[in-house]
This record gives sequence, structure tokens and C-alpha cells, in this order.
Amino acid sequence: MNLNQVTVPCKDISRAIEFYKQLGLRLIVHTHDYYARFECPDGDNTFSLHQTESKTVGERVWVYFEVANVAEKVTELKEKGIVFETEAEAQPWLWDEARLKDPDGNQLILFHAGENRKSPPWRLFK
Repeated sequence: MNLNQVTVPCKDISRAIEFYKQLGLRLIVHTHDYYARFECPDGDNTFSLHQTESKTVGERVWVYFEVANVAEKVTELKEKGIVFETEAEAQPWLWDEARLKDPDGNQLILFHAGENRKSPPWRLFK
């Protein structure tokens, strides 16, 4: 089994498309204002948006995008006007992370984990 894509809800597809293009995703499908799909710049995964009228209650979606250097990416995106909730920080789970929200309040985390993404010291199966 392999993860193909993650789809997140949004109220305004056009606004969300511009935001995710600023992050560096490449728009590959947009036939109407109810759905859009992007290619991630690295790897083979895709990411999509689905327009919704209802407001999500409680916690929203959390999406992790891996980058080679979190601090550099944060600086690059801030220069484009992207606002971050946290700066690049080393986490106790051995990942560097910076957090931001998309226009619909979905939590995005830019991270770099290297070997620790799938093989942290506390991994159950080696």
C-alpha cells in the first residue's frame, strides 16, 4: 500500500490554489471551483483541495510537507508573504518543524526528519 494523496477541505478554491502554489506545489488539475490537485515538487505524491460549504468543527486536518532545510524554506516563504505560527525548531521527536495554517485553518507543518522519519531510535520494528 502507498499513500497517493491527501485532500483537504477549503471554502475558496481560487484563494487556496494561490496559497499552495506559493508554497511550491504545482497545479495539475483544476476543471471547476470544487476541486484542484497538485504535484509535490519532490517524490510522487499529490495533494488536493475539495471545496466545502460547511465549516469543519473542532480540529482540522494536519498535513506534513517534508523539505530539505526547514529554516531556509521558512525564510523563502516569508519573503513571499506567508505567515508562520512557529519558526523552524528542533523537536523532541528528532524532527525540525515550522508550523503555519492555510487560508481555511488547516494545520501545515514543514519538516525535515531524515532517517528519523521512519526509523527513530524508538521504532518498534527494525
